[in-house]
Amino acid sequence: MIEIILIDRLKSAIKFLYEEDISENLIQIQKTRSEFDGDITVVVFPFLKLSRKSPEQTADEIGKYLIDNIDVVESYNIIKGFLNIVIKQKFWLKFFEDNHNNKSYGKHSSSIVSPVVIEYSSPNTNKPLHLGHIRNNLLGWSVSEIILNSGKEVKKVNLINDRGIHICKSMLAWMKWGEGSSPESTNLKGDKFVGEYYVLFDKKNKEQIAELVANGMDNDEAAKKTDLLNEAKDLLIRWENEDTEVRELWSRMNNWVYDGFDITYDRMGIDFHKVYHESETYLLGKKLVNDGLKNGVLFKKDDGSVWCDLTDEGLDEKLVLRADGTSVYMTQDLGTAQLRYDEFKPSEFIYVVGNEQNYHFDVLKLILKKLGKSWAEHIYHLSYGMVELPEGKMKSREGTVVDADDLMDEMYNTAKSTSEELGKFNDFSDEEAHELYSMLSLGALKYFILKVDPKKTMTFNPKESIDFNGNTGPFIQYTHARIKSILRKASENNIGNNSKINYNIPLESKEISLMKLLYEYPSVTMQASENMSPALFANYAYDLAKEFNQFYHDISILKESDEEKRDFRISLAEFVAKTLKSAMALLGIQMPERM
Repeated sequence: MIEIILIDRLKSAIKFLYEEDISENLIQIQKTRSEFDGDITVVVFPFLKLSRKSPEQTADEIGKYLIDNIDVVESYNIIKGFLNIVIKQKFWLKFFEDNHNNKSYGKHSSSIVSPVVIEYSSPNTNKPLHLGHIRNNLLGWSVSEIILNSGKEVKKVNLINDRGIHICKSMLAWMKWGEGSSPESTNLKGDKFVGEYYVLFDKKNKEQIAELVANGMDNDEAAKKTDLLNEAKDLLIRWENEDTEVRELWSRMNNWVYDGFDITYDRMGIDFHKVYHESETYLLGKKLVNDGLKNGVLFKKDDGSVWCDLTDEGLDEKLVLRADGTSVYMTQDLGTAQLRYDEFKPSEFIYVVGNEQNYHFDVLKLILKKLGKSWAEHIYHLSYGMVELPEGKMKSREGTVVDADDLMDEMYNTAKSTSEELGKFNDFSDEEAHELYSMLSLGALKYFILKVDPKKTMTFNPKESIDFNGNTGPFIQYTHARIKSILRKASENNIGNNSKINYNIPLESKEISLMKLLYEYPSVTMQASENMSPALFANYAYDLAKEFNQFYHDISILKESDEEKRDFRISLAEFVAKTLKSAMALLGIQMPERM
């Protein structure tokens, strides 16, 4: 890459000009800002102590050295302490020739043998997947694909929260008010059916709280002492004691939910290599807790609950086992982490979980370290911001969440109505139109979610996401379809078959701009992997699509009279289409052949 050559020559320039060695860490190069002439900018300020000259004078001396010693440097200009370097067009043409037919362009290799384990989704079996889960699933799946693209082996895993007090609340509500109904008898998807009973429990429990408060009890105390909550706690104890009747109902209701989850996952294009269940990991967590008690890492309070003292680490005491012997989230997370280590010996454990759990994962790492697990150092919490609607936050127990299936239906209907308003796809058959609306709606949803930096809280607007203009998935999909239309017309007219590159062909600035963006793609793929940020891919794809549309608007392709220019532009358009498809695939977005 030109950047590697440039860094090496800059070190040589400093040695030759100022008779000093310079650390590579002091060499700063970056993409030249669009308002200035140039391709690569060198920041000169770190060299001034060695040159003992002004920024402009130092930049000029280095610029002259680079022209004399790097064949592809054409010229330079100086803006204060910034040296802007212009690369010769032959470099861009050689890059194009070497890579435009490279099927692995943008892929990397890695020497790391151990897999990266990435956990995402992690739903509860007391409610259907909602908008928050959509961000989690899309982010986790995309990060997995991006890391896989960097050459590492990846294991995509899901931990289903299938046990605990919240599950017992849904079970208890069904036992009291379900009257033997089922998803089949009510014609509801299994996860939605069970979710309604979780909401019903909350409604009935609030009524009991209000009654206790009306009788003079403090609200906080009342919230802990309702008959319903105590019955749910008893149900959890019966579950942990493997009560046959409770376990049978638990298994039946969970299976209803799993069937519903599978439908939603399939529609979203989400998959896993392995699915874990907390009911299978909490016992191992309990064993680790008992081991910690024996070796003095953990301690038991008078009520029988077990804790870890983290005050020396600047935190507080953390509960790892309740007084009644039932486990908490931390218990099963300890067991799950151990299970994954035993199974995969991963180089990294990545947990894709919302930022409200930052403290939880800090504690998880610390407790595992105290338990002597050296591999805890490789745990990384990919913390992301919440996703909200223009109306504000969602609450599962109150039934105010945006259901994932309902949202995807809404996105489909929006894509359909928007397309019909614009008069697009009138020549499509019903089957073709349905397939395209599905592609556009999921593309809009995924792109709108993933283009935002994972760390940021975001507001999702369905109507805005489906726009065919601007920074949206459908805009990029439309650009890809436009290029494929150009390529079909070229093929029909038997043109664009010249694979030889004329290095003397004069290039338009828009052609160079496109090649510069294409040249950046491998570094974007690696940077996205290192930062675990699909947003870098999304915004790169948008920049490339936007640049192509400007190129298409300003420059003739198929009607160009010069055959060499025409054939080069056809090949350039094809390279753009391949790169757009590659980038969007890592976001889980399909690209249409025609629109």
